[in-house]
Amino acid sequence: MTERREGYFLYHSIGQYPDKERQLGVAMEELASVWSASDDQQWSYLLGKRGEFIDLWRELIGAPAGSTTTCENVTQGVHMLMAALPADTLRGRKVLVAADCFPSNHFLLTRLQERLGFKLQTVRARQGAHWVSDEDMIAEWDRDVALTLITWVSSTSSHRVDLANLVAHGREMGSLIGVDITQASGLLPFSVDSPQIDFAVSTSLKWMCGTPGAGMLYVNPQLISDCRPELCGWFSQDNPFNWDIDTFEYAPDIRRFDNGTPAILPAAATVPALRWHAGIDRDALVRHNRLLGGILIEAADNLGLTLLTPRKEKARGGSLMFETGSTERAKAILASLNHAGFSADSRGSTLRLSPGVQTSEDATRELVEVLEKSFHAVNKGSGRH
Repeated sequence: MTERREGYFLYHSIGQYPDKERQLGVAMEELASVWSASDDQQWSYLLGKRGEFIDLWRELIGAPAGSTTTCENVTQGVHMLMAALPADTLRGRKVLVAADCFPSNHFLLTRLQERLGFKLQTVRARQGAHWVSDEDMIAEWDRDVALTLITWVSSTSSHRVDLANLVAHGREMGSLIGVDITQASGLLPFSVDSPQIDFAVSTSLKWMCGTPGAGMLYVNPQLISDCRPELCGWFSQDNPFNWDIDTFEYAPDIRRFDNGTPAILPAAATVPALRWHAGIDRDALVRHNRLLGGILIEAADNLGLTLLTPRKEKARGGSLMFETGSTERAKAILASLNHAGFSADSRGSTLRLSPGVQTSEDATRELVEVLEKSFHAVNKGSGRH
């Protein structure tokens, strides 16, 4: 298989940008040099990189200083927040989530309900629907819901919720509102104040093009003072160098969610990607994605593939999911695409394509040609006409 950078359709997974390999290599070489030096200057450098990572994320989501920190991943970030809430916030009430959330979050919530004393209420998609509708979320979102974790864009269908409408309803119900922004952060514009939410979580993968382990947790400053993170340590203090074991106090801002020595390597490795992202024309990136997405939708319609993603641009993220009919058919089609040098994937019988900054229009049209040939070959081999 020949690697084709312009044929990269995996922005729902890892994410690539021009010159990524070189920039990441330079950053890691610099870090290795600093960390290996026979002096005591390592920590100022490393903490500076972590601070830059946090500041670049804050700028992206419009978050104020002292409201954003690092975590390993989205699941950990959700746990950090929920375990830090006052005991009476969740106990005896409900936590609401859509069934098409990232499964890892649902696994976590299922276990947390036992210890934190809430009832997990999962909103299911209607029969035949490919995503959980906003209307059904609202229908099950009553005043007994203490907290709702909203999935901004679903990883299974690329359905994008009407966040303003959901948050407005949640405010009427008096609920805490968190948003998992992973599947569209770095592509679609997002602000923690428009509408105002209580917390947000994301990784730095996918459209952000960063590295694993570089998660982000935002907590509304108005909520931070009520939180008492159970996982705490020397970095949870206003002065991390306080060694008096009898005078521990939480830092007044998001730093209270830190604990022991932070894992800085993922943040430092992701800084080059965040710098690149901060300098691009984001409106142009969205237009490019929509152009290529339109080409793929038209091709799928011509082939009779079922689109599992909303057709309206405002109702979807940047990914497109297509139903192929069976897991075997999806694997066969994907094998043809991979053999031609295109990077895509499948999940069960679903083919997933996510064009981004590195994906070209010419490569997209070439992928369509390969897709058509593969689709017809698979149909012929299965006896379908």
